[in-house]
Amino acid sequence: MRDYTVGGPEARNAEVNNLVEADWYKPHVDREMMKTLMARSNGIAARDTVIWLVLLVGSGVLAYMSWGSWWAIPAFALYGVMYGSASDARWHECGHRTAFRSRRANDVIYHVAAFMDFREPISWRWSHARHHSDTIIVGRDPEIAFQRGAPLLNTFLELFAIRTIIAESKKLFLNAVGRPTPEQADFQPADEMRGSILWSRIYLVAFAGVIAWCVAVGSVLPAMLIGLPTIYGRWLMVVYGITQHAGLAEDVLDHRLNTRTVMMNPINRFMYLNMNYHLEHHIFPTVPYHALPKLHAAVADQLPTPHRGIWYAVREILPTLARQRKDQTVSLARVLP
Repeated sequence: MRDYTVGGPEARNAEVNNLVEADWYKPHVDREMMKTLMARSNGIAARDTVIWLVLLVGSGVLAYMSWGSWWAIPAFALYGVMYGSASDARWHECGHRTAFRSRRANDVIYHVAAFMDFREPISWRWSHARHHSDTIIVGRDPEIAFQRGAPLLNTFLELFAIRTIIAESKKLFLNAVGRPTPEQADFQPADEMRGSILWSRIYLVAFAGVIAWCVAVGSVLPAMLIGLPTIYGRWLMVVYGITQHAGLAEDVLDHRLNTRTVMMNPINRFMYLNMNYHLEHHIFPTVPYHALPKLHAAVADQLPTPHRGIWYAVREILPTLARQRKDQTVSLARVLP
């Protein structure tokens, strides 16, 4: 059994094998084209953010108005996905500060989406930076969501954020009293802990306020609109997320071997902000989401053939995760050009 603890014994093995913050494979891209692809746009990001917020608020109003009737089921289902799943891509892109040209706009949406995803924003910014520098390097990457040997029940529980809520709640309480976990201390600089302490306390106060609101009005409705959508609306984010790295190679320095691109329809690409081009994103993380289709076209001949759709990716992932329960050396091979 491998130990996926960040900073644990596998971290030392990664150092010995020169896998820590190493040089990764990069396909060739014309320099002028790359400059064009890296251009950020306030206009495009604002358009997509406004559409998301309109859908979020609109579905929230419908859910509120339908409370107590059978129409509440589809209304809250839509609202939950906009809150608990679509927010993830906004958190991700604005966390990279590539969505908007404006740093302030990126940070505002990042913090809003982080709250909706139940992610303490400071620690997660550093966690994701480590995920990119040491992608799927065991003992280093804190975001290996589908670990080899883990029960498939974990994947099911993650559809409802059960394990995430438990882990993040523990982190919030520990941060609030100034006692970060050893794993967090491994990837987050000590001088950044003050921000984690502050935001952990803000989150705890905010959620306590929602609970008090529910008690005051004698209804769970406030929590159905703030907080609980992270649980009942998270499933689509997990469906997208499992296609990123699950079942692929560990401890390699070529994203083509541990990250996959999956072709999706326009609706899924909007919800996911083109993160279906996940391989291209990991190789060139400074390219904004709206330019990823063009980047994909530019480097497609240097990358493995992308999956035709979500179903085709999941169809190979779930059996592989099951096989890894018995044999952790199993991984999906990629055919490289």
